[in-house]
Amino acid sequence: MQITISPEYRRLATFVERLPIRFETEGESVYKARNEIKLMHAGGLDVAVKSFRIPHIINRIAYTFFRPSKARRSYFNALKLQEAGVNTPSPVAYMEEKKGGLLSRSFYISSYVGYPGLLRELNDRSLDQVKDLAEAFAHFTADVHNRGILHRDYSPGNVLYEKKEGQYHFCLVDINRMSFCKRIDERAAALSLRRLWGNTDVIVFIAEVYARDRGFDEKVFKDKVLLYLRRFRKGM
Repeated sequence: MQITISPEYRRLATFVERLPIRFETEGESVYKARNEIKLMHAGGLDVAVKSFRIPHIINRIAYTFFRPSKARRSYFNALKLQEAGVNTPSPVAYMEEKKGGLLSRSFYISSYVGYPGLLRELNDRSLDQVKDLAEAFAHFTADVHNRGILHRDYSPGNVLYEKKEGQYHFCLVDINRMSFCKRIDERAAALSLRRLWGNTDVIVFIAEVYARDRGFDEKVFKDKVLLYLRRFRKGM
């Protein structure tokens, strides 16, 4: 068993060590598909625990010998995001179990961030209804990309937000697939935005605001986003 715990959360060591047993019977499930996320309580804190499904045999070998597991990547990507000044839940720990010498179950534990909003709200509303949110999201995305950070699964369900005193604040989650580069070029940016869903007018508006922030040609960038969006949806 491999366990790494942030020094700030050492007091949760016993909780993390017993997680494979406790996860089955404790906590509130807030998401369950291929992986499961539970809200749990430990040491007086609310934490989010993501249990990754057991990989198929090829990936079990790959994650054991050649590539870091999704849990490990989530933990260290969170540290990099925080260092860069990008909001994400604080990393608490990650744990990897092995069976037969190969990776089996793995868990990523983070602080619980109770942001009430998900960008999925952009999916079924008109531009007039969500214009302020869409504009703030475009500025946020441009700022993250200007820092050389690319979320490789930039779907609406992976961005949380809240509005306080008239200002939108965003938080990145599901961060095991990230790239940290010197520069995010126009093609990479457009490919990232192709995962957005909803009203085309909203997506075009986001692309135009983003392009202005990054100094791209608005029409050229908008057309790229729409092209990649059509291809992405066609392949779904």
